Parts: sequence; C-alpha cells; structure tokens
Amino acid sequence: MKAPRIFLVAGEASGDQLGAALMRALRAARPEIVFAGVGGEAMANEGLASLFPLADISVMGLIPVLARLPRLMRRIDEAARAVADWAPDCLVIIDAPDFTHRVARRVRAARPDLPIIDYVSPTVWAWRPGRARAMRDYVDCVLALLPFEPLAHARLGGPRCVYVGHPLVERLNELTTHAPDRDGARSLLVLPGSRLAEVRRMTPIYGETLALLLRERADFDVVIPVAPNMKRALRHELRGWPVTPRLIGQSEKFDAFRKASAALVTSGAATLELALAEVPMAVAYKVSRAESLLRFLIKVDSIVLPNLIVGEKIVPEFLQEAATPRALAQTLRPLLQESAAREAQLAAFERVRARLLEAGRTPSARAAEIVLEYASRCRV
Repeated sequence: MKAPRIFLVAGEASGDQLGAALMRALRAARPEIVFAGVGGEAMANEGLASLFPLADISVMGLIPVLARLPRLMRRIDEAARAVADWAPDCLVIIDAPDFTHRVARRVRAARPDLPIIDYVSPTVWAWRPGRARAMRDYVDCVLALLPFEPLAHARLGGPRCVYVGHPLVERLNELTTHAPDRDGARSLLVLPGSRLAEVRRMTPIYGETLALLLRERADFDVVIPVAPNMKRALRHELRGWPVTPRLIGQSEKFDAFRKASAALVTSGAATLELALAEVPMAVAYKVSRAESLLRFLIKVDSIVLPNLIVGEKIVPEFLQEAATPRALAQTLRPLLQESAAREAQLAAFERVRARLLEAGRTPSARAAEIVLEYASRCRV
C-alpha cells in the first residue's frame, strides 16, 4: 500500500505544537506516512524539514506585517508552489489564517482535486462571520478545537466542521493531578496577558485592584507566570504595585494553577486553562479607544472561552469602561474564600470539562483519523 503523503503548513508557535502532535498521531496510525511542509522546532523534532524558517512568517500587528509584506508574499507563493510540486494526498493548514488561508486559496486554484483541511477554526462565530461561507471555496473540512464551532459553521454556511477537541484535553493531568489543599496559604494568580500592549494596558488596573484587596486582607501571595520575552517589560510595569509578586516561568505555570485560590486574568486562552484547573477567576479586557469603536462588529455576548463553551456567563467579565479596580476587587474578594460565588464557578467548570471531552478520543488522534480519511479519497 502506498504511503500517505501529507503536506502541513503551520504559521506560528501554537500551530507548530498542534502540528507536532498531529504528526505523532498520524505516524501512530500509519507508520509509513511521509511529511513535508512548513513548521517550527516541534514539528522538526517529529521529522519535518521545513520549507523555510517559521520565524519568517510568525509576525503579528499591522506595522510588523507591513514591514515584512514582500517576504510574506514570497513565502505564500513558495509554499503554494511546493504543495503543487510535491503532490501530496492532503494539505493541512494549521491556524494563522492570514498566512495559511492564502496558501490554501492558491493551492485550490492549482490543484482543485486536493483535499484541504483547516486545523483550528478562525473565530468566524465572533468576528467577520462571512469568512465561514468564503472558506467553502478552498477548505474541505475544519477541525475545531471548541465544541460550539461546528454549529457556528453550519449556521454561517461554512465548510464541514468536526469538533476534535482542544489540545488542553491532552494535558488535563498536568492541570489537575495532586492539587494541594487550597484552604491553607492562599495564592492569587495574576495573568496580565501574553502581548506587550495587553501587559501595559492591564497591569496598572490590576495593581490598583490589589491595593483595594490588601486594605481588607493580606493573607495571600501574588504569583504571575511570565514568558522570558515579557519579563523585562513586566518588571517595568510592576514598579508601582503595592505588593511584590512572585514571577515564575512557563514551566512552573500549571503547578501554580493547581495551587491557586483564585485568578485575575486578561481574557484569552488562559481562561480555559484556569477553568480546567478549577481556579475561580475574574476576567478583564481593554483595548485602545480606536479599537473599541469596532465593538459593534463583535457577534458574541461574551469573549471568555469558558462562557462560550457552556453558553452562559459563568465567569464574570469586565470589558472596557467596566474593567475598574473596584469592580474587580469586589468580584475577587469572595473567590479567595469559601463562598457561593466560588462554588458556583467550580460547579460550572465541571460542565466546561464535560463539553471539552465530548469528542471522545484525544484531539490529535481524532484529527489524524479525519486527515487520513481525506487523504484516502485523493488516492482512490
């Protein structure tokens, strides 16, 4: 039997991790499988010789994108040509839609018979919903990380969409196993964000929130997980805080989650990690005044992933003008002790976990099954 040939295109670090897990699952199912494509260090460790360095296309923000636009366009052309030349049985594009979808469109024009799978749905359910219908022209199947996304694509006229599961499902033991007694010394996690603009915007608000909390009680430690590239900027922003937090590396993050009593967090992927680790939280988010004018384009009632997953506002969120130190402190006080608010969040987190586990198998195994299904169609 001919070995399946799979071309993968990741566009950033998170996609590289997803791609590596998918490669492992594909090889477990078909040891003779052959890979080509674009990826980073994680995919290289699984045997992928990347067409070009991932750093060439891992760029965010309008100004950086414009500065690298000629190179980005060359890399799009290069990747699309490589797909056509290598003649794979399936193309898998992984997240980073600004890059990967442009590759997919060009491949579809050159090879209309080649199955194209999009691993990670764009947020069509929240922003620019017309993208879902447009994707039908160049994507055969979307592998969704969130359980509500298949219904969203069906409602919006998008391509076939299958919930395979969130990658955090494969790390549940790291988030929950051997959690210590949280009734002892209390720890408040603060996660100001993963981007510099978020850190600069949210850290002063969080400092004032802590000042209000400390007026009433001082029996909690403050812990902040921080990526190496953000440590210097974060230390600068922390100079005016009323307490000196303990900064920890990313390798210590999940251990800190297991020990935490509550969290103050900027909206993002961390809210889902906290929900699975059963850490009650208050969520905040602010954007610039110019960006806030686009709020009318947002099509969802919540921007917090656990809320979206269960379809209810189980986690309090404070956006823009509502993200005040007073409101955040009032929400956090009962979460740092036994309270009805704390118990309500903990109960709701069980529902979040149950929904994420609906796919049944591990996300990478389910994704591999679908990729091989489409690859076999091309080879018939």
